[in-house]
Amino acid sequence: MITPTLSASPTVATAAAAATKSTAWTGHDTRLIVVALVGIALVVLLTAVVKIHPFLALLLGALFVGIAGGIAVDKLISTLTTGVGGVLGNVGVIVALGAMLGKLLVDSGGADRLVGAIVDRVGVQRAPWAMVLAAMVVGIPMFFEVGLVLMVPIIYLVWKRTGGSILRVGIPALAGLSILHGLIPPHPGPLVAISALHADLGTTLLLGVIVAIPTAIIAGPVYGTWIAKRVHPHPPENLAKQYTVTEREDGTAPSVWTTLSVILLPVAIMLVKTVVDIADDNAESELHRVMDFIGDPITAMVVGVIYAALVLGFGRDRTSGIMGAALAPIAGILLIIGAGGGFKQMLVGTGIADSIGKAAHHSHLSLLLLAWLIAVGIRLATGSATVATVTASGIIAPIAATSTNTSTALLALAVGSGSLFLSHVNDAGFWLVKEFFGMDVKQTFKSWSAMETILSSVSIVGILILGTFVH
Repeated sequence: MITPTLSASPTVATAAAAATKSTAWTGHDTRLIVVALVGIALVVLLTAVVKIHPFLALLLGALFVGIAGGIAVDKLISTLTTGVGGVLGNVGVIVALGAMLGKLLVDSGGADRLVGAIVDRVGVQRAPWAMVLAAMVVGIPMFFEVGLVLMVPIIYLVWKRTGGSILRVGIPALAGLSILHGLIPPHPGPLVAISALHADLGTTLLLGVIVAIPTAIIAGPVYGTWIAKRVHPHPPENLAKQYTVTEREDGTAPSVWTTLSVILLPVAIMLVKTVVDIADDNAESELHRVMDFIGDPITAMVVGVIYAALVLGFGRDRTSGIMGAALAPIAGILLIIGAGGGFKQMLVGTGIADSIGKAAHHSHLSLLLLAWLIAVGIRLATGSATVATVTASGIIAPIAATSTNTSTALLALAVGSGSLFLSHVNDAGFWLVKEFFGMDVKQTFKSWSAMETILSSVSIVGILILGTFVH
């Protein structure tokens, strides 16, 4: 679920050009669809039935897809490692930094004090509503993965205080983060769609908020409360201990405001970068270049970790020990999400996104529904919200240019909505959520995948309703 910056716009142009080359369906296109379906089924079979570790299952599934999908033998390993490295080089670093930040917050007692203040104020029954609101505030300028690693300690601590299934508070947080990721600029995914479709940013933002709020409520607190009664994960003991055991019992925990400053500092840094991107049209300006560095999620998280180490009151030796201890429990998670990235890259390398574009080209559906379906198909096939957003925007852009009765802002939202549909085994985010919450594959489908599908389905209904009023 990693999203690009606006520098990805050449990719949009490439996708648009590819979409106009040949729209005739061929036997090769059918073969690619079958290969993708079999590859996905193979991963599910190996993990859920044969009980092979997800890391190995994903690697085997990726190699099958590459070979059966026609990728040259001498390109197989390089394609695989490109996918693995792409995820670990970005998400992996962020997850590691987030684990350090989270453990510093928990061991200081600050996170526990903050959660206590939240639960005491809203009450146990309204905790899911507080979580979706907190996630939407934290996630305004953030990639989904960054928001998740910042929210995980809070999710664990609220779960510890409220009891029951961790999904009761976890699903609302995930819903709040995910709907922003798919629909709301200044997130890079929606910005790519806005750029490709020449939509107005302010209009897209306003309509996106109108759609996002009720969607997050339905998929978050409402669905989360329902599924929590039916699915009871067992969060990993090492993570549960890391995120719920406070070392300080002597009342020296940092204040709620100090704790909030630690959590929100990376958010603020990335938000400043977003404001600069919107306010300054010159992408080559010195200010842009500086903020591209400072506002990068990795830089922002590094600054956040250093700030936490300085203000939470640990000595240097103790701080180093806490940071080191934070990494061991997430080692397996990093390998699994890396393998998920390799599996996704193999699917992308086969060219299946072009095949899905061909299938949609001659459809007579409404333009909004067509844009959504194209993004859904590419999301299901490749597991990447990025690929779905960029490719679907490129495919729909030439059609949108000749249409005068469909809002380009709503088209951008329809693409974003489709890019959220049914996260499953070819999405690194699927494995990240699975491992953080201690679920098996079946439980992850019932909770996380279903939640993503609800987000996508409810949001497109809202977009279609708005489409009757906005042109």
